[in-house]
This record gives sequence, structure tokens and C-alpha cells, in this order.
Amino acid sequence: MLMGYMRVSKGDGSQVLDLQRDALLEADVLSEHLYEDFASGTNDERQGLKTCLKALRQGDTLVVWKLDRLGRNLRHLINTVHDLSSKNIGFKVLTGQGAQIDTTTSQGKLVFGIFAALAEFERDLISERTKAGLASARARGRKGGASYKMTHAKLRLAAAAMGKPETKVSDLCKEIGITRQTLYRYVAPDGSLRESGKKLLKKA
Repeated sequence: MLMGYMRVSKGDGSQVLDLQRDALLEADVLSEHLYEDFASGTNDERQGLKTCLKALRQGDTLVVWKLDRLGRNLRHLINTVHDLSSKNIGFKVLTGQGAQIDTTTSQGKLVFGIFAALAEFERDLISERTKAGLASARARGRKGGASYKMTHAKLRLAAAAMGKPETKVSDLCKEIGITRQTLYRYVAPDGSLRESGKKLLKKA
């Protein structure tokens, strides 16, 4: 069974779902199997998405118009699709970047695997740069206040790490040079960004 998910950022009538709905219907998704949200992609409380994910069963396929309609960021997107795959649920993108992703096919699985590998590579680069920067700062004798400041690179590393159940908060704080209080000001326990974190990324 095909399930479709649609999203636009505003619910004031300035944005409509017609284009997404038409594309999903044309892809053979039945109208009664369409779920929708009028919310920002960064919003964790998307009821339509939650309902859609709960409705999916083994053998079903989740279909979206474009890749950015589903995930609030690359990490969230990859984690969501991995969760679906573990339940033998497919994922398909109709157009735009990622249009070749269809985890019900071998080629589509390969394309998604490349996305996931690039995301992991990016996290490793951030980690390496953060460690190198901290080591350089320590070599210059810089200690105290400056090292506890949250930066764009530290924030992305912290968000990626907090999304993993094996992460120890004390070790993470020590590794990137921030206090636990600073960490939780920017990142929630599940790895999602708090308001301070979202504002910091917008400044980057």
C-alpha cells in the first residue's frame, strides 16, 4: 500500500498543497491515504507526519513529493528512513533532489546509501575539525571562557551525537569543550535543536 505525506510551512492560505496532492495522486496514492501538515520542517510536533508513520505497515511505501517535505534536517531524514527500512517499509521521492530515491528498488537503495554515507562523512569531518581546533587552542594555552562557547561546528557535532543512544553527555561536553548547561541550552536530549540552536544556525 502507498501512503503519501504532504507539507507546507504556512497554514494561512498563502501556501497550498495542490501541487503535492496532484503529484501523489498521479503516483497512485489514494486520497484516503494522504497525510498533511501545515508546519515548518523544523517543527518537531508535526501531527500529520506522526499519524502517517503510525499508519504504515510492513510492505507499505511512504511517498513524498520532494525530499525536504519529510525531514527537518539530513540526520532526521536518514534516521526516519532507516527506521522505515527496519520495518520493511519503503520510501520514495517523486521529484527534485533525491528523486532517484526509492528504497523498494536496488538502485534507489544505493542512492539513499550514498546520502547516508555523505551525512556520516560530514559528521566525521566536523568531529575532526572540532578536535583539531580544541587541540590547537590548548597548545596555545587558551583555557576557560572561550572554550565553553557554542559554535556552529560544535552545535552540529553535538546534535548528531545526542541523537545516538550510546552517547554519554559528560564525555561529549568534555570532547567539544562546553558545559552541560551550555549543551542543553542549544540541543535537546533527542538531538533536536532548541530555539537557541536554531538561532545560532541561522547566523551561520
